[in-house]
Amino acid sequence: MSATWRKSSYSGVQSECVEVKLDQAVGIRDTKARAQGRLTVSRTAWAAAVTALRG
Repeated sequence: MSATWRKSSYSGVQSECVEVKLDQAVGIRDTKARAQGRLTVSRTAWAAAVTALRG
């Protein structure tokens, strides 16, 4: 099964947000510029970023 792109539930109907795709690695892209590519990071790096952002 392939992972799907998801955006935060806090974004509502806004199109100016970040989407993530959780798979073996984590893909991150800008919703308003999907064709511009994505950043891919390890699951460990993603978990560390989320932890740091939560404070």
